Amino acid sequence: MAIPRPASDRPFGENARLVGRVAALWRYPVKSMAAEELGAVDVSWHGLAGDRRWAFIRDGQARSGTPWLSISRRPDMVHYRPWFAKPDRPDASRTMVCSPSGQAFDVVDPALASELGGGLRVIKLDRGIFDAMPLSVITTQSVAGIGELIGAELDARRFRPNLLIEAVGPAAFPEDAWVGHVLRVGRMRMRVDARDKRCGVVDVDPTTALRDPAVLRAVAHHRTVCLGVYGSTVEPGHVDVGDPVFIDT
Repeated sequence: MAIPRPASDRPFGENARLVGRVAALWRYPVKSMAAEELGAVDVSWHGLAGDRRWAFIRDGQARSGTPWLSISRRPDMVHYRPWFAKPDRPDASRTMVCSPSGQAFDVVDPALASELGGGLRVIKLDRGIFDAMPLSVITTQSVAGIGELIGAELDARRFRPNLLIEAVGPAAFPEDAWVGHVLRVGRMRMRVDARDKRCGVVDVDPTTALRDPAVLRAVAHHRTVCLGVYGSTVEPGHVDVGDPVFIDT
């Protein structure tokens, strides 16, 4: 008798097909600070547990559409590394930040805001502080494709995704074709809502904080400024690195 596959390995619709596997998972406890790499994560209606719940806001920007401190303005933000004191309960945990000097701060410590610069304060939103939608996805093929255009090997973290997917098949930039469809990623289902319009953040190397303007130029010239996709949760669930990704066509 055949052994049934685990639920996470079975398609979720009659027309479902395998499009890839999860290559990496990242969340960003503090917006614009360094990524936290994960082996597994729970995904709720508000994205990955603990993702982008905190941000530093600039005084005098109340009417700005993007009032928070960002990597495009402060590339050195990628050298501040946040983590959760209770990693198994990120949404209920104290959020800590390690500065480039190695000093640890609670994210709400005024000393951290002072170190980042004058006129800053920190805010928290339990539903997350997202530019567009709570889930961001990019494929290894898209990262490699932009790298080939500029003659450099690029770190996927430059594009600040939540999910890095290694797609199946020969198609370049395969996630473009997923817009308007539902994916099942592990035990989570998400709708792919839109292509991800990029900004100067992609020019910043996530390790060195050095800028390479060739990256955004290539995305703008060859990709109409879009790379990767945004999505929203259809059914909350658990995701592990290595999980299959199915699309319901």
